[in-house]
Amino acid sequence: MLEFAQAEHTDRETLFVEVILPLAIAKNYTYRVPYELNDSVAIGKRAVVQFGKSKLYTAIIAGIGKQAPEKYEAKYLVEILDDKPVVTHEQLHFWYWLADYYMCNVGEVMSAALPSALKLASETKIMLNKDFPVDRSTLHDKEFLIVEALDIQPELTVSDIVKLLGQKQVMPILKLLFEKNVINISEEVSERYKPRKRTFITLNPFYNDPDNRRELFGILEKKAPKQADAVLAYIKLSRQQKTISKNELIEESGAGAASIKTLIEKEVFIPEEKNVSRLYFEEEEAINNFELSEQQQEALKSVSDQFAEKDVVLLHGVTSSGKTQIYIRLIEEMIQTGRQVLYLLPEIALTTHIIERLRVYFGANIGVYHSRFNDNERVEVWQKVLNNEYKVVLGARSSVFLPFNDLGLIIVDEEHETSYKQFDPAPRYNARDAAIFLANMHGGKVLLGSATPSFESYYNARTHKYGFTELSERFGGVEMPLVEIVSIAEETKKKTIQSHFTSVLIADIQQALANKEQVILFQNRRGYAPVLMCKMCAYTPKCINCDVSLTFHKSSGKLHCHYCGYKEDSPTICPACGSTHLEYKGFGTEKVEDELSLILPDARIARMDLDTTRSRNSLQTILNNLEEKKIDILVGTQMVAKGLDFADVTVIGIINADSLLKFPDYRANERSFQMLAQVSGRAGRRGKQGKVVIQTYDPGHRVIKQVIENDYKDLYFTEMTERKSFKYPPFYRLINLDIKHKDPEVLYHQAIYLAKELRKHFGDERVIGPQAPLVSRIRNFYIQSILLKFEKDAISINKAKTVIRDTITQFQTTKLSKGSIVQPDVDPY
Repeated sequence: MLEFAQAEHTDRETLFVEVILPLAIAKNYTYRVPYELNDSVAIGKRAVVQFGKSKLYTAIIAGIGKQAPEKYEAKYLVEILDDKPVVTHEQLHFWYWLADYYMCNVGEVMSAALPSALKLASETKIMLNKDFPVDRSTLHDKEFLIVEALDIQPELTVSDIVKLLGQKQVMPILKLLFEKNVINISEEVSERYKPRKRTFITLNPFYNDPDNRRELFGILEKKAPKQADAVLAYIKLSRQQKTISKNELIEESGAGAASIKTLIEKEVFIPEEKNVSRLYFEEEEAINNFELSEQQQEALKSVSDQFAEKDVVLLHGVTSSGKTQIYIRLIEEMIQTGRQVLYLLPEIALTTHIIERLRVYFGANIGVYHSRFNDNERVEVWQKVLNNEYKVVLGARSSVFLPFNDLGLIIVDEEHETSYKQFDPAPRYNARDAAIFLANMHGGKVLLGSATPSFESYYNARTHKYGFTELSERFGGVEMPLVEIVSIAEETKKKTIQSHFTSVLIADIQQALANKEQVILFQNRRGYAPVLMCKMCAYTPKCINCDVSLTFHKSSGKLHCHYCGYKEDSPTICPACGSTHLEYKGFGTEKVEDELSLILPDARIARMDLDTTRSRNSLQTILNNLEEKKIDILVGTQMVAKGLDFADVTVIGIINADSLLKFPDYRANERSFQMLAQVSGRAGRRGKQGKVVIQTYDPGHRVIKQVIENDYKDLYFTEMTERKSFKYPPFYRLINLDIKHKDPEVLYHQAIYLAKELRKHFGDERVIGPQAPLVSRIRNFYIQSILLKFEKDAISINKAKTVIRDTITQFQTTKLSKGSIVQPDVDPY
C-alpha cells in the first residue's frame, strides 16, 4: 500500500488518489481527481471509477497524493459517493494484512468485506424492493425513470441504467434509491433474522366486571361449553402467572384452537403477538438474575487475571458447563469501559437462543451480522458499527470485516469449528486467526471457547503463548451423558438390526418416546442414498461437471451433485448394459427419516439438513417445533451438533460413526472426536442425565473409547506424536496450491513444472506433489494440488510466501500457464 499524505489542498492543485478496486488485480490503480471534487476526497470514501474500456466500479480511496503515475496516464475519477468515509484506517490496515497473510489481492478482500450495496459495479443487478411500497410522486424524474424501467424489466444492471439515463454518474442516484428502500442491490434477498413470536391472550376488560362475566358464562355454558371451559381456564391461569400464551390456554382448557379463535372473534379474548426468548427460562427475570456457580466464578476470575498478561485466553469447558454465562459477564465488564465487543459464532442460524439471551441483557446495544441478512440490513449494521451505536456485535466469520472503532474483546465461541475457515473464494481466511490479529490491532483481548479445542489452540495454551482456563463440570451438577457403543456387525450377524437401527438404539428411542422425551439422530450425509449402482455391470451415474458420483434425493426423485448443483432424472434402466437391476448403496438423512417412520409410525419425525433448511424461515420452524415438542425425533447432519440446547432431548443416536473415522485426512481423528463429543453434548442438558448410542463397525476404535471416557488429553497427546513425526501443524505450517485447468493433460504438465520450480527454492522434503485431490474435477476444472510444509523455527514464513508469490508470477508469464488458475491456501485445513 502506498502511503499518501492526506494533504491540505487548494482549489486548483491537482490531486491523485490510489484506489482499491473489488477485483483480483495485483496492484492498486491511481486516478486523477477533478478540481471540483478536491475537497470531497478522503481516505476510506467510495469513488466511482472507470476501469477497462467502459466498466464502472465503486472503489475505496486508500491514499491521496500529488504524484501522477509514471507508467500510465491517470483517468479522472467519476464521482465521490460519501460525505464521510465508510471504511476506517484500521480496516484498511486489516485488509492489507489479510491479503499478505492469505496470499491474495487486497481487491479480493474488499469484495469479501463490503456489503454488495456498498460496491456497485457495471454488472451489479438492481431490483425493486417489493417489501417497501413507495410513493412514486416523491421521486425525482430520473429516479422515476429507473423505477418505471424496473416495472417493465424486473432486473437491470448498472450499465443498463447508464444507457437508460444517458449519463455515467448514476451511482449517486442508485445510492439515494437504495437509502429510500426503493431498490435492492445485487444480492438475492435472503432470510432475515426473525425473532420468535408467540400469541398471548388477555381477557377483554369489559368482563372484569363480575356482572358482565356472569352473563357471559350463562350464555356460553348453554350454547358453547368448550368456550366456557376456555374462559374458566384463563381465570385459573391468571391467578398463577402474569402472561398466558395461546398454547398454554389450549393445553389447560382442553378446548381446542377453534374455541379460542371463536372467543377472539367475539372479542371475549384479545390476542397480542409478542417476541419471546427461545431460552428454557420461563421468566426474563430468571435470565437477568442468574448467578455463576463457584466453578464459573473461579474460571471468570482466572480469565480476567490472565488477560493482564496474555492477549489470548483459551477457555476449555465441557458441553453445557455454562461458558455463555462467563461470556456475558466479560461483555458486561467491557461495555462498562465503553469499548466494543465482537462475539463470533460458527453457525449463526443455529444459535438464535444466544442472540435472544444477549438481546435480553444488552438490548439496543447489540447488533447481529451474517450472510442470511439481506443487503439493506447488512449496510444498516455496517453504518451503526461505524457510528459506534452497537457496543456488542454477534456474528459469523464475515463480521470481522465490520468497521469497529475501539474493539476491546473478541469472543470466539466453538473456536475449533471448520465453519470459521473460508474455503472459496479468496480470501481463504480463518476468522479465529484473523480475530486475534484484529484484536491486537485495537489493543483488545481474545477469548477462545470450546469443549473440544483445536489442537493448534490447545498447543499454544500448553506452551504458554495463550492463557488457559478449564471448566470440567456441567452447570448445575448435571452428569455427562452415558455413552453406549453398539456393534453394527454383531447385530447384523444376530439379525437384530432393523434397517440402519440397532436393537439398542430402537429400544432407547421407544423408552424416550414413552417418557415424553425427545431424540436426535445424527447421520453425516444428506440425501437418500449416496450411490446408485447397477448390480450387473457396477455402473454408477456421475456428475457431468465434477468427478463425483451423484446422490439420489427421494424428495425430488432426482440425482444431485453436491459440488456444482447439477441434477438429472434417476434412471430405471442401466444406460451401460440395459439391466433393470439398479440398487441404492449407502444412506443419508432422507433415508434415515423415511425408514424410521416405517419402524415408528406414530412418532413425529423431522429432518434438519441443507435440503430442508433452504427456504425462508424453514430452519426457525424446525427449531421452534422441536422446542414446543411438536417433534419427537430430529434426524440431521452436523447441523444438529451445533448450538442446540433443548430441555427434553435425552437420547442421541449416531447412526454410523465410521463415516467420520475412516477419512483420509490427518485431522480425521481430531474432527471425529470433536463431532462425536459435540453431538453427544446435546443430550441431557437440563437436570436429566442423557444417553448417547454410537453405532459402528469398529467398537474398539481408539477415538470412540476416548469419546466414551471424554478423554480429550489422551487424544491430544496421541495425535501430537504422530503430527510431529509426519510434519503437520502445529509443528509445521502448511500452504496448499491448487492448480486448475480444463484439460487434464495440460494441467499435469503445468503442475509438474510449478512443483519443480518450487523445489529449486525449498527442496524435496518441503514440496509434496503434485497430486490429484480426492475430488479431482469440479465444475469442469481438473485439479492438481501441491502441498508445502515449513517448519516453524527454521524458515521465515513471510520470506517463503514471497518466494511462492514470485514463483507463481514467473509461472504465469510463461506460455505453459495459459488457461490455468493457481489458488494459494494458507493454513488450508
